[in-house]
Amino acid sequence: MSSSGRSRQKRNPQDSGGDHRVLARPTLPVVTDQATGPDSAPGVEVPGESVTPEEETKPGDSLLQAWAEASPGGDLCPAEQPTAGDQFDPHVIWQMALSELALQMPSATYDTWVRDTVVVAYEDGEFIIGMPNAYARDWLENRLRHNIKRTLSSIMNRSVQVQFRVCPRTQAAEAVAPQAPLYAMALDEEESSSRTPPQGEGTEVTVHKRLPGNRPATGGSSGLPPASSGSSPRPRLASQLNPAHTFDTFVVGNHNRLAHAAALAVVDTPGQSFNPLFIYGGVGLGKTHLLNAIGNAALERGYQMLYCSSEQFTNELISAIRNQSTEEFRNKYRQVDILLIDDIQFIGGKESTQEEFFHTFNHLHAAGRQVVLSSDRPPKALATLEERLRSRFEGGLQADIAQPDFETRVAILQSKANKLGIPVAYDVLLLIAERVDSNIRELEGALNRLCLQARLVGRSIDLAFARSILDDLAPQRVACTPGEVIRIVAQHFNLRPEDLTGRRRTKDVATARQIAMYLLREDNGLSLPAIGEQLGGRDHSTVRYGVEKVAEDLVRDEALRLTIMTLRDKIYVPMA
Repeated sequence: MSSSGRSRQKRNPQDSGGDHRVLARPTLPVVTDQATGPDSAPGVEVPGESVTPEEETKPGDSLLQAWAEASPGGDLCPAEQPTAGDQFDPHVIWQMALSELALQMPSATYDTWVRDTVVVAYEDGEFIIGMPNAYARDWLENRLRHNIKRTLSSIMNRSVQVQFRVCPRTQAAEAVAPQAPLYAMALDEEESSSRTPPQGEGTEVTVHKRLPGNRPATGGSSGLPPASSGSSPRPRLASQLNPAHTFDTFVVGNHNRLAHAAALAVVDTPGQSFNPLFIYGGVGLGKTHLLNAIGNAALERGYQMLYCSSEQFTNELISAIRNQSTEEFRNKYRQVDILLIDDIQFIGGKESTQEEFFHTFNHLHAAGRQVVLSSDRPPKALATLEERLRSRFEGGLQADIAQPDFETRVAILQSKANKLGIPVAYDVLLLIAERVDSNIRELEGALNRLCLQARLVGRSIDLAFARSILDDLAPQRVACTPGEVIRIVAQHFNLRPEDLTGRRRTKDVATARQIAMYLLREDNGLSLPAIGEQLGGRDHSTVRYGVEKVAEDLVRDEALRLTIMTLRDKIYVPMA
């Protein structure tokens, strides 16, 4: 809904909350925390497991789905726009905080506990954060209060307080709608999808397409029916996929080309190409995106698939043991065509989970059904993983995703900015790509942060503004030795270092030599005579001409700017 279609927020004079600014409705009902609930229930001990108290909602369901189940008759309404007299929009502040918090914690923790929280109200320097049940409230209160308070205080540039509150589903749903188009566009896909349930989330998805290849004509040893048996209906599973994570939105580079190709092959011929497919790499490099892309493509082609994290698998197993419903649990995970498990490394050291997953894996693999796993490291590096599982994980294809190179980082930022519809100067994208070289999540988080800050202060995004906002992201690195700089520049232009230090004056050699002069001057801080000495005894006037020519060309030559950025990405090394 456009901002013009929303009524302005008015303060309810009968509200007894004092100077209480409600973010979603004119009347904010007082919400009392549940005195009873699963947070007071004793945990059930499972051998070898770390047991977490269960909620009345199904493990792995999104918080918005939990709100929907808690109040099935309510209607989802968009949030109303804050009054024109507001000094700031608490919705924008909270989304900025979410972007920062996503960088501070593992993705499993963020997705499970933080992503779907909402601002319910702001009052006298205190943010009231809403969640659907007492267990989620207590978890945030006990484990993340300090981080959330510190992050909000940093954004607000003053100390603020935080209160966590269990709130009704309709009130929470209203509080999360975006306040303006730019605000909505500046959100990360995962944050955006948490405000409005994606298509299929919280709804049942039934598919009937049968996998090619060998399939048992009757049930296996566990008595399960075939995947597409006409006599027994397929399980009806709720989709938890992020619809924004598709193959079309996945930027391919040298760092992830193998994993991307293997993922496409898995969708084309599930259970036949690479089974299992084990994708590994550091935090925030696109493993979850790729698993979601496989799942979304599988659903489009009619396959029955199930996507979840290893934490969800463990929690559902614990719940099944507690409720004596292990057969239902096994049916859910063993009657699918494609099983996608994110962050499989977290089952390490959990004996009961490993035992159950071992038999689930064997059942699917023997039936010719596809298993795709992701981890932050290869199977051989999972020290607490049982050997029988490790050998099975190594039996398929292992595809790693490395850190993206400079050119790929720029391409990722361009794709993100285009998708958001936000005009960002190319120089700004180069700056972000230069300063953030760790992972894609931090890369996109920096762009989100920049867009939200610009939205907050009401100005366009130019290079000066980007430098001021991203100043803390300046990499703590130093340039390598002059000899290494010359070698790297020569290699970039397919030359030898001797070509730059020698007397050749062809155009390609002269250009590379002048760029080396510029980098030695700007990045290594050498004097003009010292640069001349490094480059074969050239006089300082020749060096000055070369440095000044490159500096002048940089103003108008975009290709040269990209070349300099690429070289700087290679010549800088982390500080000891």
